[in-house]
Amino acid sequence: MNSQTVRQLVPGPAGAIECAIDAPAQGEVGLAVICHPHPQHGGTMDNKVAQTLARAAVALGWRSVRFNFRGVGASEGRWDDGRGEVDDALAVIAAHRREREPLLLAGFSFGAYVASQAAARLPEDAKAQRLALVGPSTQKQQLPAVPAGTVVIHGEADDVVPLSATLDWARPQSLPVIVFPGTGHFFHGQLALLKNVLVQQLRAGD
Repeated sequence: MNSQTVRQLVPGPAGAIECAIDAPAQGEVGLAVICHPHPQHGGTMDNKVAQTLARAAVALGWRSVRFNFRGVGASEGRWDDGRGEVDDALAVIAAHRREREPLLLAGFSFGAYVASQAAARLPEDAKAQRLALVGPSTQKQQLPAVPAGTVVIHGEADDVVPLSATLDWARPQSLPVIVFPGTGHFFHGQLALLKNVLVQQLRAGD
């Protein structure tokens, strides 16, 4: 993401997991773990939306960790249809989270599914303080219910995950969804706005 990004390997259930860590200039408030889009469609931790999530987190003082799911980049293992990828996220949290440290979980597309599942599986005394989901994969994956205050952002013209699918998931939870008018799945030309909205929403929920 920048010249200060630190890359390292941490142990995971299918072998080593490749991570990229970005620290704020001062005053860390906690750990942010960012989950990237679908590995079988070219998704990696260097995806532009995943990097935008990390930049927003760092701007708010979170220590950001992006990582590659099993079988992507230098991460070992093979695609596991979403099951093992949730395990990967939990392993990254375990490797990087300090005792009682606040946690922000975030993800884009398939990564939003993984982030929501990981959040649901964390024990009660170790829950994430914040959850941010961008273009969540609500049509092909079964997202669990998420806590009130979860930030959900979707493009009106998303041609990968229809906005209607995310609204159908959010409606029973009375969960607000922020819609970017005319914007597609990858937020082309809207990344600066996406970062600004994420910062505003995550700051407002502090």
